[in-house]
Amino acid sequence: MAGGIFDPEFDQLPMRIPIFPLPSALLLPGGQLPLNIFEPRYLAMVRHALATPTRLIGMVQPLDHHAGGDIANDNIANDDGANDDGADAAGLFETGCAGRLSFFQESDDGRFVIALNGVCRFHRLRQELDPNGFLVADVDWQPFANDLRIDVSALDRDPLIKVMKRYFDMKGFETDWTQIENSDNHQLLATLSMICPFEVAEKQALLEADSMAKRADLLIAMMEMALHDETGGNDARH
Repeated sequence: MAGGIFDPEFDQLPMRIPIFPLPSALLLPGGQLPLNIFEPRYLAMVRHALATPTRLIGMVQPLDHHAGGDIANDNIANDDGANDDGADAAGLFETGCAGRLSFFQESDDGRFVIALNGVCRFHRLRQELDPNGFLVADVDWQPFANDLRIDVSALDRDPLIKVMKRYFDMKGFETDWTQIENSDNHQLLATLSMICPFEVAEKQALLEADSMAKRADLLIAMMEMALHDETGGNDARH
């Protein structure tokens, strides 16, 4: 994929970034993740990111989906029931995705409403707790350098769109199919991977897929499995 006009170049990516552990909140290069922040350590994390040239925050899923505090369906980072395990690097997946803080708004009740634009995936290396309580990590971008390059590989969208329509119908999702048809391959795959209510391990597999074709195949398989489970194998295909 090609980065946005304000996204850093590969050689501008910092070697250390703040890490936000949040289960099921998948971010992919080219995707956008809205977040509603009000836990004190993550308010501090946002202020830290805003003070850096690249404004990057690394999203990583906890291995244990109960770690990192409770979250709601609209990706609220919640202090209710949170514990220190959420900032324990040993309890996080190794691979995450950094997003540029592209939107920021303060609320009257002490929250930050933000949006992250997915830039590049990374591997976590060394990590430590910032004095304000959030995790910072040294990261390796090199395995994912292609995330910032234009991918001109072909993708057969028809099988994906067909199963997507059946899956969305089963879930009762409303969508603008014209907008979907007009989206590019990266945007389609990133958005679909991020919005579908897959399990943490499934979302991690989508994040770690090494090509658009692999990610598309995984999406098709996951939606087919959900359709099979919902209908008991009696789903009529057309």
